[in-house]
Amino acid sequence: MQYVGKELELFAQATNWKRYWASKLRPYVRGRVLDVGCGMGTNAQYLDHAGVSAYTFLEPDADLLEQIPKHIPMQLLPRSERIQGTTIDLSGRQFDTILYLDVIEHIADSSVELARAFALLAPGGHLLILAPAHTFLWSPLDDAVGHYRRYTKAVLRSELPAGAQEVRLFHLDALGMALSLGNRFVTARSLPTEGQIRFWDRWVVRPSQVLDPLVGYRFGRSLVGIVRRPAQ
Repeated sequence: MQYVGKELELFAQATNWKRYWASKLRPYVRGRVLDVGCGMGTNAQYLDHAGVSAYTFLEPDADLLEQIPKHIPMQLLPRSERIQGTTIDLSGRQFDTILYLDVIEHIADSSVELARAFALLAPGGHLLILAPAHTFLWSPLDDAVGHYRRYTKAVLRSELPAGAQEVRLFHLDALGMALSLGNRFVTARSLPTEGQIRFWDRWVVRPSQVLDPLVGYRFGRSLVGIVRRPAQ
């Protein structure tokens, strides 16, 4: 299966953004990690730490999977494995952390996918989700990269499996919403340019890091979900 989107290389350059959301997720990343729909593996370097014992890259696109060694730290290689496929291919496995980083919006039956992931989660483990927020921000970019939906808190809650404990649901990048609104109603681009990505990452993400806590993480361009499987 080949991924149809062309945005992965562009957003790999958004290092401030990746450091920002990773700082919110890293405290919950531990043990055996499963990175679902990992693409080129560019997110792993922002999440790996001493508490990660093993890191599984799961990706249906073989071409993307082959690129992973070029994008991850050398110290992660001995603790990592690459699997071409989806969560359907992992029946019987168990993980302490499962990641959906800008992935779940690409899956048609996302509630079934999350239930399958929850079954792979060890007791006390965490399911961590990063997804595009707010249906009113839908733009040609969403169509171009194969999104089925953008998320509200209510939509994400409705898709969580029975028994899942919500730890936190919150938004990031309040100022980035303005750029997304501009693309929705003005520029209507199917893909941002490299210059636009650099501008957002350098001049918008950092101020958002200051603004987001001031507004209580109540709105932003992205939605973060932290979900736990009960220990018992």
